[in-house]
Amino acid sequence: MKFLDEAKVYIRSGDGGNGCVAFRREKFIEFGGPSGGNGGRGGDVIIESVDGLNTLIDYRYQQHFKAQKGTNGMGKDRHGANGKSIVLKVPVGTQVFDEDRETLLHDFTELGEKFVLATGGNGGFGNAHFKSSTHRAPRNANPGAPGEERWIWLRLKLIADAGLVGLPNAGKSTFLSVVSAARPKIADYPFTTLHPQLGVVNYGGREFVLADIPGLIEGAHEGAGLGDRFLGHVERCRVLLHLIDATCEHAGKAYKTVRTELEAYAGQLADKIEIVALNKIDAVAPDELKKQKDRLKRAAKKTPLLLSGATGEGVQDALRALVEVIGEAPVSKKAQGGQAEPWATPVPQG
Repeated sequence: MKFLDEAKVYIRSGDGGNGCVAFRREKFIEFGGPSGGNGGRGGDVIIESVDGLNTLIDYRYQQHFKAQKGTNGMGKDRHGANGKSIVLKVPVGTQVFDEDRETLLHDFTELGEKFVLATGGNGGFGNAHFKSSTHRAPRNANPGAPGEERWIWLRLKLIADAGLVGLPNAGKSTFLSVVSAARPKIADYPFTTLHPQLGVVNYGGREFVLADIPGLIEGAHEGAGLGDRFLGHVERCRVLLHLIDATCEHAGKAYKTVRTELEAYAGQLADKIEIVALNKIDAVAPDELKKQKDRLKRAAKKTPLLLSGATGEGVQDALRALVEVIGEAPVSKKAQGGQAEPWATPVPQG
């Protein structure tokens, strides 16, 4: 299944039904009078955050959603039926933006949240509504009000307690596979990870969600590599674990490259609590490891953790540092529920 974290969608609520002009003309009914019913109300367009979804892939194949129109009023004082509303289901963590991609309409952070994006049009009044003691035979009725239509952007930001950042091939996917049940693709070439990955980590009886995103390279904020769009998935994290490859040419320069991209991103990621760790320590000689550690310490202005995702050395220290930052904050919904249920294409409505 492909991963989709952004989608443009057209929505339209239902038009209201027209009012009816009618008169009772049955035999033996004296002074029958007006009997036109009111039109039904148009359906709404509603967005709801549901469990079991972790991508917006459904909105790649269907971009237009229209609620049902209200039924017109009829004679014999019969009011039209209301149109059925349509519900768009999205994962928790989805943000809804207006067409300008800047105006935030709603942010879904809780399971079961609902938000009415477009309200259906009101039904028109039939001529029976206008009857009065002085106006006994009105011959006018109102048309139904039109529904609302607009283009919106859906943008998914995964819900996670901690996030992994670093250059490509820094060992982020290996670390995630070691500490959780997640099974991301692992290979010895850059950009192995093409889509964000989530894993539930259990440390000392404490569960938290760890997010792994594709690696950043110099100029990512200008579109180099895979760009920095995936940084949106770690905006909600409480802490970032910055992994630096001990086998790289200069650990300090590698650290500064990623920090520059974090600072260029507009989500205040540079202000988040950061834990710095030198990874793949099993692949370098002791004297080279000391040199890389000193370089990284000068660049980050803090003593880095030393770990190896392949051998497990230092991994528990990194998890302990993450848990200390996350603290006693409530466990995320995804951590409480464990692994997400398999995704299935919902039946289109409307």
